[in-house]
Amino acid sequence: MDIKFCTTCGSPVELKIPLDDDHMRCVCTNCGEVHYSNPKMVVGCIPELNGRVLLCKRNIEPQKGKWTLPAGYLENKESVQDGALRETKEETMADVDIIAPYRLFNIVFVSQVYLMFRAIIKSDKFGPTKESTDVRLFSEKDIPWDDIAFDVIKQTLEHYFKDRGKKEFLFKIFDLR
Repeated sequence: MDIKFCTTCGSPVELKIPLDDDHMRCVCTNCGEVHYSNPKMVVGCIPELNGRVLLCKRNIEPQKGKWTLPAGYLENKESVQDGALRETKEETMADVDIIAPYRLFNIVFVSQVYLMFRAIIKSDKFGPTKESTDVRLFSEKDIPWDDIAFDVIKQTLEHYFKDRGKKEFLFKIFDLR
């Protein structure tokens, strides 16, 4: 069960299939409010400057101390593009221009969807923030492949460099199970 009490009236909830539904949901025992639990959307960028990609070393769990692309949870009332720009700024202080969506990963086992954008860094003004202890530009050969925080980020980078070599960046969707 995802929650124990109704966020509308505070009464206990029970796990059941609501009328006209086909999934188990947390339903309030008093007011009948149905509480949906849906996947989290993660948005981020592959920021590039002069042929190198900007990575940040995480200062937060999970995977604190590992390298990643700037990305994080989409906020309510925020477009995916705005969220990716915000997360990039929060984690690297970099201002970027989004070029295009690049990869979407359905990560079913953790109920997350990752949407990564290709982006160009506007200036050389970037650096660590409270969310990252280090921020650096890496060429493909210098990326700390053994210290990448998440498999989805490693796959995104592998796809990116392969596609960059072919000069063809097609938007694709993958499932990680």
